[in-house]
Amino acid sequence: MVSKSQIKFIKNLQQKKYRTEHKLFVVEGIKVVKELANANVKPYAIYTTSNIILSEETFKCELISEADLRKVSALKTPNNILAVFYQPKEKEITKDNWVVAVDDVRDPGNLGTIIRLCDWFGITDLFCSNHTVDCYNPKTLQATMGSLARVNIVYGNLEDFLQTTKMPIYGAFMDGKEVYKEDFVSKKGILVMGNEANGVSSEVEGLITKKISIPQFGAKTTESLNVATATAILLNEIRRG
Repeated sequence: MVSKSQIKFIKNLQQKKYRTEHKLFVVEGIKVVKELANANVKPYAIYTTSNIILSEETFKCELISEADLRKVSALKTPNNILAVFYQPKEKEITKDNWVVAVDDVRDPGNLGTIIRLCDWFGITDLFCSNHTVDCYNPKTLQATMGSLARVNIVYGNLEDFLQTTKMPIYGAFMDGKEVYKEDFVSKKGILVMGNEANGVSSEVEGLITKKISIPQFGAKTTESLNVATATAILLNEIRRG
């Protein structure tokens, strides 16, 4: 069974500083665990309360009691499987496809949904500014639904990244050109999405080559679109070409 030291170690991994120190992260739920394991993300340890999962799955599991699972889970109602994985190493960003870049997105659910959208639309690289929420945050991981396994996520200085690229840089702005009137003829480029409250920062704005927007058809008093929702609409138009 799981020792007290193991329980403490897993609980500590719910905090970013420990995830960063040990280069590990925790996921919960059979779908996400399978997605990562099948994508050859290296497991550190996998725990389950289910004898069926223990006997049926190809990956090696360790039995854990329901009481101990509740101690280490970040969920109000824990699943019957929890896994600790090694963080995949960042890869060099490809130069022949579209890239999504996020400028200080802070909400874990938004980032998780954007990762899932990248996977859906065949975007293999996501660049995150240094102040963007941790992609291994438990809430982010839940929102990805396993798409983290197929998207290369790189953190760094967004301004430096944009200054060194030769690809066209599109930014989402309220006063940009209507996306439906933009011809996305290029097979590659960068789409920059801004912070939930402040949008794209002024420093990054100066590096944008084309500002685009989603036209508003409803009441002008309506709040701006959620960043993940806006990303979905813009990626759909980019893939339509």
